Amino acid sequence: MQDAITNILNKYDITGKYLDTVGIEEIETYFYTAVDRLKVAEVITSNSSRIVKEAAKRLYTEQPELLRPGGNSYTTRRYATCLRDIDYYLRYASYSLIAGNTDILNERLLDGLKETYLSLNVPIGPIVRSIEILKEVVMNEIKNKNINITDKKICIKPFEYISTSLSEQNI
Repeated sequence: MQDAITNILNKYDITGKYLDTVGIEEIETYFYTAVDRLKVAEVITSNSSRIVKEAAKRLYTEQPELLRPGGNSYTTRRYATCLRDIDYYLRYASYSLIAGNTDILNERLLDGLKETYLSLNVPIGPIVRSIEILKEVVMNEIKNKNINITDKKICIKPFEYISTSLSEQNI
C-alpha cells in the first residue's frame, strides 16, 4: 500500500529526475489536506457501525426486492454478507482517504471483487447504490458534527472511485 508521497517519489525515481514544481505542488497538496483527511477518517472510524446500518437501511428502503425471496440479500446469511461488504467499502474508503491515494482501492478491494461478483452473479447496481449512499451518510455525519472541511472533494473521492470502477465493469 502506498500513499500519495510514495507514488509521487516513485514516479520521479523511475525517470531519474529530481522533483520539479509539479511534484512539489502535489506533495504540498497532500500535506495541506492532511488534517481534513484525518478529520473525515475519524468521523468514519468513530461512527462506522451507525454509517453502515444507515446505508443498509436506505438501500433496502429504496430496493426492498433485495430482501424478498430471490433477492440477493434474502436469507440471514446473505443479508449479513451484504452488511459485511458495505463495511468493507467504508473501511477501504477511509484507508484511501488517509493515504491520499486511490491505488489501495484497486490493490485491496476492487481487483478481487471483479471475479467474485462474476462468479456469484451478484448485481452491480445495488452495490454501486450502497456506495453512493455511504458517501451521502458520511457527508451528513461531517455536516451534523459541524466539521469544517476545506475541500469536500477529498471526502467523496474514494467513494466515487469505487462506484465508477464497479460501474465500468462489464458484469
